[in-house]
Amino acid sequence: MELSVFVDESGDFGEYDYHAPYYIISLVFHNQSNDIQFDLSHFNDELAYLNLSNHCVHAGPIIRSEEEYKGMSLDERRKILKKLMAFIRHIDISYKTIKKHIKDSIEATGKLSKQLSSLIRENMDLFCSFDVVKIYYDNGQVEVTRVLSSVFNALLENVEFRKVIPSQYRLFQVADLICTLKLTELKLENHTLSKSEKAFFEDERTLKKNYLKPIKKKEL
Repeated sequence: MELSVFVDESGDFGEYDYHAPYYIISLVFHNQSNDIQFDLSHFNDELAYLNLSNHCVHAGPIIRSEEEYKGMSLDERRKILKKLMAFIRHIDISYKTIKKHIKDSIEATGKLSKQLSSLIRENMDLFCSFDVVKIYYDNGQVEVTRVLSSVFNALLENVEFRKVIPSQYRLFQVADLICTLKLTELKLENHTLSKSEKAFFEDERTLKKNYLKPIKKKEL
């Protein structure tokens, strides 16, 4: 049996910025024995109905109306994330998020490594029940690659690493959305939501009901 782990991050290991003080790593777990092909095909069809065939969903720019979403209306952008949320609700996956309030890169690397180690140890029976654990990451940040490699290889013997092209893996796009929503949750708790986030999610009740609560049910 194979366990796929799709990893994405939100934040920067650079100098501390009080506007963006958090660093989040999300890990999405999928037992390859659980077939998601039907739901995957349905999600792709739903995007095609929106004239977005083969589109790579990128949650942050959708919310902020950036990059390829800049010319889209608020309603069009919301529809895309609602389709991805529906996909998440229907498939058999779980996730875990580790996060840190960043002061500097050395401190962040150490604390995130400890949290990842704790996550693996607490779920050692799960990881060891698989013949192979494949870690999918786009190598977007060197520090994250180092943390993943050092911690997983130190604690598990059945690990393989794969470099991801985000457009080729829907579950990597799921990890991206979860990262974005967990960051949004932190900002909500600290009353630091941006204007674009407030506009996109409408109000606190809608954000919690339609986005935060559904993904909470998938938490490992």
